[in-house]
Amino acid sequence: MMAVNKAHLIMLREQHIISEQEACHIASAIQSLDVDGLRSSEYSFHVEDLFYQVEVELEKLGGPSVGNLHLARSRNDMGIAMYRMVLREKLNSTISSGLSLHRSLREFALRHIDTLMIAHTHTQQAQPTTLAHYICAVSDSLERDLNRLRSAYTGCNRSSLGAAALTTSGFPVCRDRTAELLGFDGIIENAYDAVSGADYAGEAASVAQLAAINLGRFVQDLLLWCTQEYGALIVAAPYVQVSSIMPQKRNPVSIEHARSLLSSAKGDAATALIMMHNTPFGDIVDTEDDMQPYVWRSLNTLESVYRLLSEVMDTLKVNVLLLRERAEHSFATVTELADTLVRTEGLSFRQAHSIVSRIVTQLTESGTSISGLNWDVVNTAVQEIAAKPLALTFEQLEQAISPEHFVHIRHVRGGPNPEEVARALEAQALRLGTQEQWSLDTTNRLRSVDAKLDLILNGWLNRI
Repeated sequence: MMAVNKAHLIMLREQHIISEQEACHIASAIQSLDVDGLRSSEYSFHVEDLFYQVEVELEKLGGPSVGNLHLARSRNDMGIAMYRMVLREKLNSTISSGLSLHRSLREFALRHIDTLMIAHTHTQQAQPTTLAHYICAVSDSLERDLNRLRSAYTGCNRSSLGAAALTTSGFPVCRDRTAELLGFDGIIENAYDAVSGADYAGEAASVAQLAAINLGRFVQDLLLWCTQEYGALIVAAPYVQVSSIMPQKRNPVSIEHARSLLSSAKGDAATALIMMHNTPFGDIVDTEDDMQPYVWRSLNTLESVYRLLSEVMDTLKVNVLLLRERAEHSFATVTELADTLVRTEGLSFRQAHSIVSRIVTQLTESGTSISGLNWDVVNTAVQEIAAKPLALTFEQLEQAISPEHFVHIRHVRGGPNPEEVARALEAQALRLGTQEQWSLDTTNRLRSVDAKLDLILNGWLNRI
């Protein structure tokens, strides 16, 4: 509010709407105001709200003439500007923490470029991949969330000031100047829209909700992989909790809290959106005081989970040997066997698929693992379905069912081949480097607003 007051005062003087002497008088009152006292003060029925409380305090300091500070403005355009200033800070903080998580994910992935694992579809073993390939998918998803948060910031960082109640003013105000002074990227052009539109908050809530859902899916996997039955991950000691009765327990509560907090973030965001639903298109409390805190809380929670998971990922241990062993002893590689039969036997993929499917069914029903998949078994199946002897060599068969070969041969863009994943992670780093610079520049820009405003006002006062 004080920044809005200062920017508006500077604009009034620069537009010659008030005199230099009057501007300096009001500036002196503003600079003398006990802001900390206002922050800690309690509501009093003697004034309607904080806007009027500040006006009363300013009048005590400067007399009735300070009332001209309210020329050509309303609580409507002031309030929306304040909400947008608060929201942009929270969006930027969330983006900054999200970038930190993204960096942790990339670094984790780089440590596990060659860590073989089985990927799942429909909760069932699907195909071999690497842990880095999986994490790269998660960081791609997070990158899109960060792009959406940045888009929400862009939509939010527009100034409503100068719209007044909803029709602007008969005074020659300069809306672009107040926007510039307060670090906005521009103005909301239509004055009615400036005080009535709530989609800037709705966009932030929608993005927060989707980001919480996206990250929550990853968290679900982490919790599963931390189970002793799965045995893939070990959460570092600072992020686990022991049982008060069971000495062996290492409960991954950091990830559990992340899961519940993300649900909370989604819920608060959804509440804000529901509160906006079917409200009249105008300046109303529904889309202001009552709704805003839900958006803020959603972003605060999301930002805290980003920071928490960043620490967890930096210290997470992986049972690399167990993941590789599972990949080597599963049927997850047999897609490549079918592909190989297409190459060596001249079969259609559907024929090759039928042959391999029959082999897997027979071995599974007999209780045999992939170790029972030998040349004779494949030859028999090929002759039964394709009526031809097998041309595939023993060496080609061994290679076809190797999870390492499965991964390395899939070097198509977006595949799990280590070099391709490394390329994708490097591309992510370049894109996110730009995003990090934007976040840093934005943080510095927002932090400089108050200092620049005070520099102008104090310059006036020093000339007196």
